Amino acid sequence: MPMGHEVHGQGGFKFQNWAKTYGSSPELYFQPTSVEEIREILDMARQRDKRVKVVGGGHSPSDIACTDDFMIQMGKMNRVLKVDKEKQQVTVEGGIFLSDLNVELSKHGLALANLGAVSEVAAAGVIGTGTHNTGIKHGILPTQVVALTLLTASGEILECSESINADIFQAARLHLGCLGIVLTVTFQCVPQFHLHEVAFPSTLTEVLDHLNDHLQRSQYFRFLWFPHSENVSVIYQDPTNKPPSSSASWWWDYAVGYYLLEFLLWISTFVPSLVCWINRFFFWLLFSSRVENIAISYKIFNYECRFKQHVQDWAIPIEKTKEALLELKAALENNPKMVAHYPVEVRFARGDDIWLSPCFQRDSCYMNIIMYRPYGKNVPRLNYWLTYEGIMKKHGGRPHWAKAHSCTRKDLEKMYPAFRKFCSVREKLDPTGMFLNTYLEKVFY
Repeated sequence: MPMGHEVHGQGGFKFQNWAKTYGSSPELYFQPTSVEEIREILDMARQRDKRVKVVGGGHSPSDIACTDDFMIQMGKMNRVLKVDKEKQQVTVEGGIFLSDLNVELSKHGLALANLGAVSEVAAAGVIGTGTHNTGIKHGILPTQVVALTLLTASGEILECSESINADIFQAARLHLGCLGIVLTVTFQCVPQFHLHEVAFPSTLTEVLDHLNDHLQRSQYFRFLWFPHSENVSVIYQDPTNKPPSSSASWWWDYAVGYYLLEFLLWISTFVPSLVCWINRFFFWLLFSSRVENIAISYKIFNYECRFKQHVQDWAIPIEKTKEALLELKAALENNPKMVAHYPVEVRFARGDDIWLSPCFQRDSCYMNIIMYRPYGKNVPRLNYWLTYEGIMKKHGGRPHWAKAHSCTRKDLEKMYPAFRKFCSVREKLDPTGMFLNTYLEKVFY
């Protein structure tokens, strides 16, 4: 089949996600610069009976973006199309990285009200997997989307918002990459703001016993628990009018500390019982004193993921937070062979009405667990993973879509009241399954 004059796919491309935990070898890899080019790619895929996977920053720690057929990387479709200062809204192409959008918005005196930890991610991908941060008055990132345009498998462009194609809009705000190709996204913004971040030590008992106080006291409250100990670092982030400031020496200590951590965790791969001492040592070294920092919002929300890791992150009803965390702690105490790297990061998000949102119709607590891969070396994690998943399922948990999880369609139908609604929209928009892959087949079949 001859290729379109515009579009050339690259063969021999190897895709790997950021953590290098998943990868694939697409038959052809495309970086289109226009809607016409994308339509040509879809035509070619249809003629050759190939599937199509769209990828942004490739940050998802799962195989959600992997394919052996056609891969479209949207990085060249990354413009800011419109800034509406009156409505405080911005319309962007789906391939724009949030790191670029943050800088653009600040030139207009605007900002996104909430951001995840990483901004080297594409706008369409961020909403597609339900990226979140923390703050009980704030929803996951897709709740900031007020409109989007979707190119379907048939080549039709659909405008979607609360008032136009409302059902498709509720599906497409968290689309899993399976409804079509998100061409543009319109975000609701807020006036630019600075954040005052305060981190201070506490204990797991104290935080869990006074959880509501913490949630009321700080707009973007989160805490880090150091497994195999009672140690907790509480982090408050709140808007401020004070001028930017930071303890530069602390950041230097922090960077050096992390390189030391990687070395020690590598040693612990030979002597796993060291992990609990390493967790305690690092709490003492980096988190046992109070630290303050003031900067423009996106610089506080974002932090550097220093090295490769395996991650799981489930959302449970907020009222289950204490019970679930104490159960995880007890499981580690009763099973000396099971080791867990720090931190278990605990964050909170407001309920919403997005069909596949882990926060669908309930305020939620996200419990994020990590196992690092020091110098790229894999560490045993299966027992920890399965124990954690078991606890999350028991407490009504729903997995973060970007992370690896073992849920099947049967599980997801139980977890998501609107799951079947989503499926019927997907089947209508993509009847031949052009946008499916192995990850999504587990979800839908």
